[in-house]
Amino acid sequence: MPSPRPLRLLVITYYWPPSGGAGVQRCLKFVKHLGRFGVEPTVITVDPAEATYPVRDESLLAEVPTGVRVIHTGTSEPFESYKKLTGRAVPYGGFANEGKPGLMQKAMRFVRGNLFIPDPRRGWNRHALAAVEKLLAAGESFDAVLTSSPPHSTQLIGLELKKRFGLRWLADMRDPWTDIYYYKDLHHTPLAAWLDARYERQVLTQADAVLVTSPETKRLFLAKLPALPTAKFHVLPNGYDESDFQEPSAPPTDCLRITHTGTITELYHIGHLLKAAATCAARHPDVPLRLRFVGQVSAELRRQIEHAGLFEVTEFLPFVPHDESVKHLLSASALLMAIPDVPRNFGILPGKVFEYLAANKPILCVGPAGSDADNLLQECAAGHALPYDDFALMLETLEGLFAQWRINPNLDLPAISHKRYSRVELTERLTKIIL
Repeated sequence: MPSPRPLRLLVITYYWPPSGGAGVQRCLKFVKHLGRFGVEPTVITVDPAEATYPVRDESLLAEVPTGVRVIHTGTSEPFESYKKLTGRAVPYGGFANEGKPGLMQKAMRFVRGNLFIPDPRRGWNRHALAAVEKLLAAGESFDAVLTSSPPHSTQLIGLELKKRFGLRWLADMRDPWTDIYYYKDLHHTPLAAWLDARYERQVLTQADAVLVTSPETKRLFLAKLPALPTAKFHVLPNGYDESDFQEPSAPPTDCLRITHTGTITELYHIGHLLKAAATCAARHPDVPLRLRFVGQVSAELRRQIEHAGLFEVTEFLPFVPHDESVKHLLSASALLMAIPDVPRNFGILPGKVFEYLAANKPILCVGPAGSDADNLLQECAAGHALPYDDFALMLETLEGLFAQWRINPNLDLPAISHKRYSRVELTERLTKIIL
């Protein structure tokens, strides 16, 4: 009896190696593990020679499984004009690498928010659609298509494929759409905001399944369209890949090192934590405190670190490849995470939190109590949220870390129940949604 054919999944994602950053990890890890569950993925993405990635990480190319078909297409985007007009690099999500915007940047944000809806990468859509049409015209068939965003314009590719070909469509929404915390910075006119919201409603309504990364995002989408069936929405969080954590933990013995990886700005409001850290360092000079930031740190936040008197004990490292980032997690005493202090931040669940958990370190999380991030940390016994203005709780928590370090510099946690967030288990859950 012949073995059943594998399920065939078409994965459409803008961010793919050699793109770096958090956004690329989700689809890459799904594709890496789908084969073991009888799913054959085909990836459609942008040609890296034409793409506009905020960061690149060539090392991630090694994680693309041999034999997986990856189809690169051209694109039509306005970012070269942006760089020429502003003299600046492509902005990160939330404009984290721009600092205080000047007049030209504000004008460009207005243009971006009103002439490129949902976003400037929509110019890639026609190229991606042409690639899919070519496959279908050649007689290929797929059991489902997964579109991953941001950029949310990618979801319009799925919408069009649903209309034209009736393919089963999974809309993977890594972030909220019109409720993203920096949405107001795009200065939409009422007409542009209406059109963007209309696209969002069409995607949520027409997709066969909507994947979100946190319970709060699911609640947010359902509140917009309460008539939609709850079963359509699936909370499939980000996770960690066990294969990334084969090296042993190596916390320093000569200092208490608190490490943050990724992008962080003044919006994350860690000022009180910095003050508490400085207070502890002054009280306990026998415990050498060191802070390490790996990735993008805004100029204003650097000033806050200096104002707190911590600049001399702080190390700033640029963006590093993913495998090096993991090494920084394993060589820390404790890890810093922060949730931006913005409206509707209860559902913000940074992808790095799962790698933080896999590193088995205490996690200092500055953010709202009762949020999805707070609930996750408490579930895994890795920490709890430290509200932005609760200096007393921050001081108490750091005093505890200093006291523990004095007894034993290895602060690694005895056990964390995070196995359900491994990329393998999450991919298995994805395969059940494909059917």
